[in-house]
Amino acid sequence: MLELALPNAHALAVMILIVAALVMFTREEIPLETTSLVVLVTLTVGFQLFPFEFEGTALRPSDFFLGFGNRALVAVCALMIVGQGLISTGALEPVGRLLAGMWRRGPVLSLLLTLAITAVLSAFINNTPIVVMLLPILIGVAIRTGLPSSGTLIPMGFASILGGMATTIGTSTNLLVVNVAADMGMDRFNMFDFVGPVLVAGTLAVVYLWLVAPRLIPERRPPMSRGVSRYYTAQIRLNPDSAVVGGTLADALARTGDAMRVETIQRGPGVFLKTLPDVLLKADDRITTSDTQSNLREYARVLGGTLFSGEHQVDAAHPLSAEGQQIAEVAITPASRLNGTRIGNARLYSRHGLRLLAFNRFEGMEGRESPGLDEIRLRTGDVLLVQSTPENLADLKGSPDFLVLDGSIELPRTRKAPLALATIIGVVALAALRIMPIEISALLGSLVLIVTGCLNWKDAMNALSTQVILIIVASLAMGAALLKTGGADYLASLFVSITFGAPPPVVLMGLMLMMGILTNVVSNNAAAVIGTPIAIGIAQRLGLPLEPFVLAVLFGANLSFVTPMSYQTNILIMNAGGYRFGDFVRVGLPLTILLWLVLCGVLIWAYGL
Repeated sequence: MLELALPNAHALAVMILIVAALVMFTREEIPLETTSLVVLVTLTVGFQLFPFEFEGTALRPSDFFLGFGNRALVAVCALMIVGQGLISTGALEPVGRLLAGMWRRGPVLSLLLTLAITAVLSAFINNTPIVVMLLPILIGVAIRTGLPSSGTLIPMGFASILGGMATTIGTSTNLLVVNVAADMGMDRFNMFDFVGPVLVAGTLAVVYLWLVAPRLIPERRPPMSRGVSRYYTAQIRLNPDSAVVGGTLADALARTGDAMRVETIQRGPGVFLKTLPDVLLKADDRITTSDTQSNLREYARVLGGTLFSGEHQVDAAHPLSAEGQQIAEVAITPASRLNGTRIGNARLYSRHGLRLLAFNRFEGMEGRESPGLDEIRLRTGDVLLVQSTPENLADLKGSPDFLVLDGSIELPRTRKAPLALATIIGVVALAALRIMPIEISALLGSLVLIVTGCLNWKDAMNALSTQVILIIVASLAMGAALLKTGGADYLASLFVSITFGAPPPVVLMGLMLMMGILTNVVSNNAAAVIGTPIAIGIAQRLGLPLEPFVLAVLFGANLSFVTPMSYQTNILIMNAGGYRFGDFVRVGLPLTILLWLVLCGVLIWAYGL
């Protein structure tokens, strides 16, 4: 083993910060945005208090903010907006209808077609809208055929990740690796420069997902029971002898344990009072509320009132009715504005017309009833069992905040769809033909969608993810700090020292394996940005071409198959399909090993290592 000099104090501090950040990225209770902000603040404040010279010039702490203007981030944000245009206009609707029709004829071949189309689309479009489009279709197939959807959802999700590996714009990870490598002086990869290795490995992977993966997954059913009690709306008319008459509304609510939600207070024909806590209640006041049958009857009892449904007293002849109401499961999407919002503050009913019946999250919170959930913060993939009108649920399908998992194959379609589709084709073509860089063509495409009315500004801004933006900026800052302090050189030397005497193919395979492990535990963008300068350092020390080692980082950072937390669509699929953590390990681990071996083999052969 070669002797290795210790890194300087600044490089050591940066490496300690990176380790701490990677650990924080794995903690569910710490928002990723918070970790990213901690990294930025620590780097800027740290280098402000303890200056460091890089190549004879003092490193400016404000340089760590340059990630906000990085061309990779601009491209990622612009492509998010373009992808939202495809969703809002229903430009993917023909693909959805084609697949839905195919599934009716032959499920086996239809699964293969679904995997192939998903992979191809994901090479050019962010895979989140593709997964959002296909989830209801595949769930609808399962409902119509009576078969579980568990054998199709994970393969479909994994196929979307596979497709994203094939081009420079397939994922934000690819864009970051390509741009960081170019900033370090390497020749820039063009859009299809590494499609060959992915095509070879991806073909074998799709066959595995088609024929083997469905047999590895135990039968799973939707996460929540349909037996959850419905909500009914009724009025409680206060009797003259009611104990709450003459008291305040707050006193009345206290008798229900503050569980009753008051919608209106009616005092005589057409007279409605504001539902303020200090409102004094009188006999014959009618309090409108919604809850389960048993709870409504209990509220009427403790308040000393009579239960009414419309103009009729609730009895055997006039029971409570939920006519015109439908129960459905909705999932929180990665682009949802409700991510990070407490359920109690989400105003599901007042804003969206949804009454929450139950809640499901994959980590031991399955099937919890709605009471007592107000303090829980919503996350991507959370599934809510809700009650609403069919019309409202139909409108909800066009919302970026929710994915309605009702098994419907109805997809939005507008007159602007062809224009949105032409825009994404133009964006890809301009970049592929080297007429303009992807960050410019994607920004141009965003402008076209907004000017032509395919998107309004509200939808465009909703398409942007604060979490993704901050993670990318923090990752670029960590990568820059690691590079400029000499930390990247030290880690590259350490890697070469550990593998001293090993042939180049083994070093390459070790690098990709390390990245594959990291991406399943921490943020794939962080792993990619930190790994890229290390990979270039390793190649330079070995006197080998830079490209295969950079591609080893790129491919390894995309091997997000083993854990549900490694990729946002994995979490969405996990909750929607009722999967368990072990299902991803059971299917994803063999797939990761297969791709690792094949991709390494192709790179070793192609570059003569």
